[in-house]
Amino acid sequence: MQKVVPFIQPETNAPRTGEKREAAAAVASAIRTLNLETEGLALLATELGGDLAEPFEEAVRRLAAVSGRVIVTGIGKSGHVGQKIAATFASTGTPAFFVHPSEASHGDLGMVTRSDLILALSWSGETVELKPIITYSRRFAVPLVAITSQAESALGQQADVVLLLPRAKEACPHGLAPTTSTTMQLALGDGLAIALLEARGFTAHDFKVFHPGGSLGANLKYVSDIMHRGDRLPLIQSGESMAGALVTMTEKSFGCVGVIDTRGRLIGVVTDGDLRRHMGANLVSAKVDDVMTAKPKTIAPTMLTSAALELINSSRITALFVLEKHKPVGLVHVHDLLRLGVA
Repeated sequence: MQKVVPFIQPETNAPRTGEKREAAAAVASAIRTLNLETEGLALLATELGGDLAEPFEEAVRRLAAVSGRVIVTGIGKSGHVGQKIAATFASTGTPAFFVHPSEASHGDLGMVTRSDLILALSWSGETVELKPIITYSRRFAVPLVAITSQAESALGQQADVVLLLPRAKEACPHGLAPTTSTTMQLALGDGLAIALLEARGFTAHDFKVFHPGGSLGANLKYVSDIMHRGDRLPLIQSGESMAGALVTMTEKSFGCVGVIDTRGRLIGVVTDGDLRRHMGANLVSAKVDDVMTAKPKTIAPTMLTSAALELINSSRITALFVLEKHKPVGLVHVHDLLRLGVA
């Protein structure tokens, strides 16, 4: 008799029905959270176009007038948001730092001077830990700007300017965990920082001073910081033969050679692509003027490296000559930008 072998379902990594339902529920929960927080931001935008406009403008005016630092403070989740707001201020040209309310009453109030401004965050406006720093601000006439949802709270009544947040529904189903409220706090802090940035005319060049490291610092470097110059430049005089151009291209290893006139001005570039287009028995004896691409794309030494990379990519080339008064003073190759971390 033939032995019957029972069928065994092979194992699979595919999720079971219950797991699929759990995953779908998690995604639905995240979407509800985002929708509720988006509603909160929409309410905040509406308020900024209405009753919140005047106090916001006053807060920006006072922040712009500060000769000292912006002291940001808050406890719990508001404190975490406050730390980010302080960091955003500092990185966009407004000297700022975060002072923890509990530490303030144990000596850190010594960091606050009469030339500073205090920005205090508290959803309820009744945070006990804020009392010492509020009292200090009133005693020494340090301007106080409050971000709160309660104008009649202890913080709201003492503040010089109250930025009143709308009472939006928290994403937490129990209405307990700060979610929508902290999203609005953070967004309003960003609004203050960017309004200050624009009011002061803070540029990308200024931004570079505070962000010298990482990929951001690389994107904010100038072309003059990284370009090849002097004897490294592959240049040849107009009227020379392609034999000389090929020697220069090989020696300099940039895949191109710039053609200059008798006054040293760049009039054309010979690239690897030009060589392929003119490949033939007479290439070596031809004049560079007959092979070169006239009026090539060039850049200025004051251009940011990020803009240089965008031009290289959009033009589908590998190198750019850097000109001053029509004369080549440098060269930037795509490999230089990529090694630097420009994106």
